[in-house]
Amino acid sequence: MAVEKEIVVPPYLELERKLEPVRDRFAIVEGFIGPTEEDSPWVPFVDKVWIRHLAFDVRNNCAANVLWVEAGGGLGRHRHRGQVTGFCLEGSFRYLEYDWVATPGSFLRESPGRTHTLYSDNGTKTYFWLQGALEFLDENDNITAIYDVFWYINHYLTYCKEHNLPVNEKLFL
Repeated sequence: MAVEKEIVVPPYLELERKLEPVRDRFAIVEGFIGPTEEDSPWVPFVDKVWIRHLAFDVRNNCAANVLWVEAGGGLGRHRHRGQVTGFCLEGSFRYLEYDWVATPGSFLRESPGRTHTLYSDNGTKTYFWLQGALEFLDENDNITAIYDVFWYINHYLTYCKEHNLPVNEKLFL
C-alpha cells in the first residue's frame, strides 16, 4: 500500500504568490519594441548621425537608444552627468581621447563627468542606455547644449508630428 506524501510549499514560494497581486498592480508592464521603423523610426540627430529611440524613463532621467553614425560621422565633444553604458552592434567607433576602438560585441561604460568625442571611420550602430543629462561643449569647454530625457522625448515627438507618424506609447516607461 502506497503512502501519500504531504506536499510542503516552501515559505519563499508562499511569499511570491502573495506578492503577485502587488506586482500586477504596481510594476510597469514589460515592454517590447520591434525591429521596424513603425515601432521606432530613425530620427536625424546631427550630420551623419541618427537616433532610434527605444525607451524614455522620466522618473530616472534615462533614455535608451540605438545611435547610428554613418562613415565619417560623429558627435561633438560632450560629457554625461550620469552613467552611460553602450554595446556596439555593428561597425566600429572610437573616442578621439582614448586609444581603443569599439567593434561588434564591445561593451562600454562611461563615468559621469568624463569628456569625449565619438567618431566612426566606417559607420556604426551602437545601443546606449543614458542616465542624466548630456552636455555638448565648445573648444573652450563652454556648454553649448544640454540634452536630457525630456529633450529626447521632444526630439521623437517632433519628428513623429512633422512626418505624420503615430507616437509609440510603449517607448514611455
